[in-house]
Amino acid sequence: MQIKRYNQILLQLVLLLVASASLFNSMANTLGGVRNSSSSNTDEIHGLARFAVDEHNKKENAMLKLARVVKVQEQVVAGTLHHLTLEVDDDVGNKKIYLAKVWVKPWLNFKELQEFNHIGEPNADRDIEIEGDGSGYQVVPVHDLVVQDAANHVLKTLQQRSNSLYPYELLEVVHAKAETAEGLAKYDILLKLKRNDKEEKFKANVHRDNEGAFHVNHMAQDLS
Repeated sequence: MQIKRYNQILLQLVLLLVASASLFNSMANTLGGVRNSSSSNTDEIHGLARFAVDEHNKKENAMLKLARVVKVQEQVVAGTLHHLTLEVDDDVGNKKIYLAKVWVKPWLNFKELQEFNHIGEPNADRDIEIEGDGSGYQVVPVHDLVVQDAANHVLKTLQQRSNSLYPYELLEVVHAKAETAEGLAKYDILLKLKRNDKEEKFKANVHRDNEGAFHVNHMAQDLS
């Protein structure tokens, strides 16, 4: 009888140890692990990316310019450590990829750049994160910084060609597709604009050359 009771107690202890180990691993993954984030296109992330580049420029007397946020990961510490993969332009226009780590404690209004390291060069064939099978034009995020730059270039071109006294205002990028070939990026974008009190939609095809300059290949009002 005592042996049976002893075995039961031993079994309970083993089960308790297994459960404790599982709980510990789960907590470790939750509190200290790095996880992917889907918030790469939010104003908060763009602000942190600009902060990282500005802080690096101040410390290193550099002249890097943020092009876009490529990837975002987060790590829960005493606050949040944001791991930001950034594409930047250097002072001669070359594109480079950096990994920045920004520590944020919102309740203390605390923000600090922990690391800013060069990790490689952008691959022209993978320069744009796309959805689809990889052939022809593919959907790209409308909040991507490069897409936004292309949209602003279309807006500027449209304004230059317009005889209206009222300026156009960009309300949103409704849809965007892109393809890359031999280092040249091509964008098909649909824009919602406002002029005076009237909203209009324009579709445009924009090319971005190897030096990062945009060129409007075609532009027309969308009447659909």
